[in-house]
Amino acid sequence: MDISSLLNKIKSVNGFSRVTPILEGYSSDKKYLVGIGDQKLLLRTFKPEELPRKSEEFEALKMMVSRKVKCSAPIELGMDESGQVAYMVLSYVEGTDAEKAVLYLSHREQYDLGFQAGVELFKVNSCEAPLKVTAWDVRKSAKHQRYIKKYWEQDVRVSHDRVIERFIEDHMSLMKDRPNRFQHDDFHIRNMIVDGKDLSGIIDFGRFDWGDPIHEFLKVGQFSSEVSVPFSVGQIHGYFGGTEPNDEFWSLYSLYLAMSVFSSVVWTGQVCPDEMPSMLKILERVINDHQDFSNLRPSWYTNFSAKGL
Repeated sequence: MDISSLLNKIKSVNGFSRVTPILEGYSSDKKYLVGIGDQKLLLRTFKPEELPRKSEEFEALKMMVSRKVKCSAPIELGMDESGQVAYMVLSYVEGTDAEKAVLYLSHREQYDLGFQAGVELFKVNSCEAPLKVTAWDVRKSAKHQRYIKKYWEQDVRVSHDRVIERFIEDHMSLMKDRPNRFQHDDFHIRNMIVDGKDLSGIIDFGRFDWGDPIHEFLKVGQFSSEVSVPFSVGQIHGYFGGTEPNDEFWSLYSLYLAMSVFSSVVWTGQVCPDEMPSMLKILERVINDHQDFSNLRPSWYTNFSAKGL
């Protein structure tokens, strides 16, 4: 369907004057920046069969807004009368991708930006899971076992995988009785928008889940720390109110990051195999950061903490 024809049928964008496709990102949604006078809105279109999950995301965003999380506000959700396309209208977060913005900031400013991100993540994780959601350790253990099985069934390997597998097995019990709370589940520097030196908002809640809040930090190890170590350290400090996290945090952080080594190989092979070389490079860096997970704290954190700002 022609995008202008669809827009003419959506109440919240009535009177739109301009529409620009947004091409960035990995989401299968088609995204558009819609202008109505001086106002900017975000339109996401997707397949009708995705509407139940998108309805959950819409409600999740309402919950985030109620907790004053910096993110897009949900405005309208629906399906066109032909039943061929569904849509979601959101407020538009103004600014620049954080991954690009940090290149122009000092180390102190990068740290402060990360600190702001940590404060926001703490608010994101403040929502308890519904009672119907199965305990975190049960779900996560089952998911990991499925990934491990698929990993050994395919041909791509990371270094010292048997050592990492044993580390995981030795630490799985740490997940028992962990909190079951709202997770963004893709919280890293590439899903943040910056205005000047300040965080404007968190984007892309489409992968949200329920579980241990510490699981959110594995993307710091995989992605954010590669872009900016000061930002990554700042995020951790911001989450914990400016204090150093305890040993329990680092044990769980390392466990979840080690698990992600296997799931990332399998997921990449299934979804975007052309990106396997770059993913393996990331995973080898993660493994080296932890000395095959003999160290719970990554080298980028300990080295930065020693140097200071």
